[in-house]
Formats: sequence, C-alpha cells, structure tokens
Amino acid sequence: MHMDTVNVRIDQGAATIELNRPEALNAWNKQLGEDLLAALTHASEEEAVRAVRIVGAGRAFSSGADLRDISGDDLTPEGRPNVYGVLTERYHPIMQAIREMGKPVVAAVNGGAVGIGCSLALCCDLVVASQSAYFLLAFVNIGLVPDGGSSLFVPARIGMARAAEMAMLGERVSAPEALEWGLANRVFADEDFERESAALTARLALGPTRSYAACKRLLNERMYAGMEEQLELEATLQQEMAGSDDFIEGVSAFLAKRPARFAGR
Repeated sequence: MHMDTVNVRIDQGAATIELNRPEALNAWNKQLGEDLLAALTHASEEEAVRAVRIVGAGRAFSSGADLRDISGDDLTPEGRPNVYGVLTERYHPIMQAIREMGKPVVAAVNGGAVGIGCSLALCCDLVVASQSAYFLLAFVNIGLVPDGGSSLFVPARIGMARAAEMAMLGERVSAPEALEWGLANRVFADEDFERESAALTARLALGPTRSYAACKRLLNERMYAGMEEQLELEATLQQEMAGSDDFIEGVSAFLAKRPARFAGR
C-alpha cells in the first residue's frame, strides 16, 4: 500500500508501516491520521500479516502534531482549536486499533518520538529504539497536557514518579534512559537499528500469533482496562487547555522559535 503520508510493506508475514512525512519530521496532520488508521486496519484484517512494525521515514519517528495543520474545520465556535474533535475522531481510533489488534505491534523509534508521536510509540506492544533516539512529552511546553493515551501508557510502563517528571518537566528522555526506565524494551546501535528492528518483527511474524493475541488481551485487561475513559478525560482536559491564554502563547512561541512567557491563565 502506498498512500500520501504512509507506506506499507509486507514481507513474509511482517508488515512495516512507515510514517512518510520526512520533510516535517513525520508530524501528524489530518492526512497522516487517516492514512495511518487505514494502514493499521489493513494490517489487522490481512491474514498474511502476523506482526507489525511502525517506523518513521527520515530523521525522526514522529515530531508530534503538526501545529500548522489547524484549519477552519478544526476550530470551535469560539475560534479555538477543536482538539477534542481531533483527538476523538483522528487519534483515539488509532490507539484503539493498535491495542485491539490480535497481532504484536513493534514501535521502531529512530530519532525523536515527541508528543502524539511518543504516545503512538508507547501504545505499541514492544518499543525498540536507536541509540540516538529520544522520547518527549512536549505538551506542557505549549501549555497542554499529555494526550493520545500517554497519560495511561507512560505510568503503566515507568510508574508515577517518572511519569510526572515526563509530563510536567517536558524534557527529553534519551534512548539509554528510556531503556533503564522501562519505556523501551531494547536499544540498538544506530547502524544496526533497521536490521535489528526488522529481525525482531520477523521473529514475531513466525511465532504463535494466537498466543500473542491472548497475551495482549491479558495485558489490556490488567493494565489498560480504563483506556476508553482515560482517553475521554484526556480529550476533555485538552480542550480546556486549548482555551487557555497559555496555550496561545505556547504555540506562538513555538512557531516563532522563542521562549514562552506563560502567565498561568
């Protein structure tokens, strides 16, 4: 499958889904959201696919939401971004598709996994990273809160203390730190990353697929039983944050490449 922003390749049961907006560091716009959901749906329904790897083209896994993608269709009557609609209609179906897919999904993180890109990676069953990769919940840096399920996925992986640090300080977590903390399962040297991440996916594709599906059901029930409610809470609070003056200042500062001057309003 070749779509505008996502490529899909299938090789002996292993599907690679490649986010393909390298010029924007694979930032999420509306088209990428639609293409990624279509690719995941295809992988889930295609019997020949027994394992999935999600990768990013170019220098990054995903730099998060494309802040330049806010259009008239994505605004509330008050003129603020309709982030509730974007989350519930564009992002949440993707996270649910990954968690409900009866096949193992590997996030192969090269470069940055930022914002919703970080959420996407941590939603997957296994997370592998290149030595130079990093993870960043950047939401607080523009006056927002973690979304895309990251308020659920991060503490489930690394606990309250480190989840609060990622959410509130908005600092990069390097691949070696991510491995130590439990965000990542394995870290490979940059020059070996493509080969090793592909080999892991191929190994899963040759494994007991029904067993993997049952493992996911067990882990979902134990760790993510409240996922639907948490996604709804994220979207509700994010809409509140999008109505704040701090959010407008955060986005303006980001686009102007200057420090933000938050006022707490």
